[in-house]
Amino acid sequence: MPAGRQPDFPGASAPATESHLIRQASEALRAGQVVVIPTDTVYGLAAAVDRPDALSRLYALKKRPSEKAIPVLLSDPSHVHQVSTGLSQLAKRLALCFWPGALTLVLPALSHLPSHITSVASDGPRTVAVRVPDHPLACAIIGATGGALAVTSANESGKPPALEAREAAALYASPPILVVDGGRVSTGIPSTVVLATGATPVILREGAISAATIAEALGTTTDCRAKGRAGVMISR
Repeated sequence: MPAGRQPDFPGASAPATESHLIRQASEALRAGQVVVIPTDTVYGLAAAVDRPDALSRLYALKKRPSEKAIPVLLSDPSHVHQVSTGLSQLAKRLALCFWPGALTLVLPALSHLPSHITSVASDGPRTVAVRVPDHPLACAIIGATGGALAVTSANESGKPPALEAREAAALYASPPILVVDGGRVSTGIPSTVVLATGATPVILREGAISAATIAEALGTTTDCRAKGRAGVMISR
């Protein structure tokens, strides 16, 4: 929430400095609460990746099918090691081009990660979807909570995501949860999701970054969009 802005809806963060908001949100997240935070694409429901109780509550609030894993947002690319075995050369190129930003990379997952944030492709290893948002307040909250948070769009699964804090607060008003007001989200377009576990990219969802832009960054003319690929569940 911009400093000094007066919230007038249940669950909204009280008027405070940005440092207070960051501390308030990170303390709530570490305590196992689900918190609404702004990102560069939409408002998101966030939970600590090491709190299964919070992750289960996030699924319940979202009404999200259990087979659809929650993506992970990082405060900085250096925190990839918290959730993945590492970046392939392809993933490194894409991260350098588009992080921070609206690109989600599907990477090999560490074996100890909870099932809430991992998927198993029909023809591949267990994976985790990872992104570094281009939003200073979101990154500060994520960083203060350890560098990685499970975050999914603030909406009922399959419905349009919240673009303002007020919209998110109305969805989760009973009982209210903490909502960090960062103003209206500028785009409302979800991230592009790329499977980057091998040498060839597969675009699982085309969003804010077009397939043509991905191809240009990689110096290829190949259409990288998935055609009927199963196993990695990506949705709002």
